[in-house]
Amino acid sequence: MQQTQARVNIYALMSRILLQELDAKTLKMIKEDENILDFFPTLKEWKQLNEIDNTKLLEEYFNPDFVNLSILHLIPYESFYVREDQMVETGGANPVTDMYSAYNFMVDYEASRTVSSDHIGVEFEFMHHLCQAELKAMEDEDLESVKEIREVQREFLNKHLINWAPLYLINMKFEARTPLYYDAAEMALEFLLSDNEYLSQESK
Repeated sequence: MQQTQARVNIYALMSRILLQELDAKTLKMIKEDENILDFFPTLKEWKQLNEIDNTKLLEEYFNPDFVNLSILHLIPYESFYVREDQMVETGGANPVTDMYSAYNFMVDYEASRTVSSDHIGVEFEFMHHLCQAELKAMEDEDLESVKEIREVQREFLNKHLINWAPLYLINMKFEARTPLYYDAAEMALEFLLSDNEYLSQESK
């Protein structure tokens, strides 16, 4: 159960960082939580983190970097990577929407400010949603449901995130101008691969 709770927390954190610009509350949480900071070793050692006030960090460093990585230079949508025409699928034909619907996951496009349901931050959020369902099944001691939910997680990773997110995250790491997004890209990549391996072992 501890492992699943940790997975819930990491998917939530990664989804938040990859989905939209940081706000003051999230930055404060990252700076003040040693456990979270340990996931961002380059950021932790970055002198400016504690020398520059949070408003300036957000407005002049982190948020311009996010826009650069998610809107201007890179495209964080699965359909761009897997379709031959490299078009982002914004309609209901997007393959991820079937899985979202099957497991009661709704994308709030206005809140997330995404144009499609296959944004990397939304796909991480869906994995967070599934991990929460697994945790609930564990608390209810419903082992059959735990097994089924883990299989859904493994299927989603293999059909979707593993197929394209590593390439985006490698590009993101290469293009990042701040240690926050450099570390986030590296962490998300390592976690995706290790979580896929973990779920594959659990399914045996």
